[in-house]
Amino acid sequence: MTAMFDLSGKTAIVTGANTGIGQGIATALAQAGADVALVGRSSADETAEKIRALGRKAALIRADLSTIEPVQEVVDRTLSELGGLDILVNNAGIIRRADAVEFTEEDWDAVVDTNLKSVFFLCQAAGRHMIGQGGGKIINIASMLSFQGGIRVPSYTASKSGVAGLTKLLANEWAGKGINVNAIAPGYIATNNTAALQADEGRNRQILERIPSGRWGDPSDLGGAAVFLASSASDYVQGHVLAVDGGWLAR
Repeated sequence: MTAMFDLSGKTAIVTGANTGIGQGIATALAQAGADVALVGRSSADETAEKIRALGRKAALIRADLSTIEPVQEVVDRTLSELGGLDILVNNAGIIRRADAVEFTEEDWDAVVDTNLKSVFFLCQAAGRHMIGQGGGKIINIASMLSFQGGIRVPSYTASKSGVAGLTKLLANEWAGKGINVNAIAPGYIATNNTAALQADEGRNRQILERIPSGRWGDPSDLGGAAVFLASSASDYVQGHVLAVDGGWLAR
């Protein structure tokens, strides 16, 4: 059974790997045996240290995914520095908050370009390589707002709903080519991005009251799901959005 989850000899790209969810997933993939290319606008040195301490290789690739300009370079450098590409985790994302009647075109474009446009074109670039080698695994990071509407985050909701739909489309096109395309939808995870919510006593209480597990998630809670979707254990899983939410959607 353990062999089904073994990623030894595999190489992964994880975007937004410097902290939070990206760091948790990158570390989990390394624990399962993968080498990892860490992609982001800021330094992922801490994540690289964790991966190298596990005896795996880590490549640091600085890239601003607010545009698609660096997409092909990310794939090319992963291939040249780590020698392969078997797994792609599209985790990098941003959020902007404002009432819908006040929301600006600038904030709309910034979020959709990063969270959806760059995700598609990175899938495309990785997918071309994976099709050529006969297979691979793509894991997109969706959201609770892939299922729900949310408030005051129109571009984020639109982008993450788009990620869920894109995941299904790519699975339909690429399943027959040996590529599994799935997504993880994290619940309320304790990261820098949710620090304001955690600090808001009233909102924090409301959130915890709805989570059956009774706690915020930790980035490490997503590691098992990521390893599953990156491994041969998920070879017959396609186009699925896996909620890792402590039961939030079940409440």
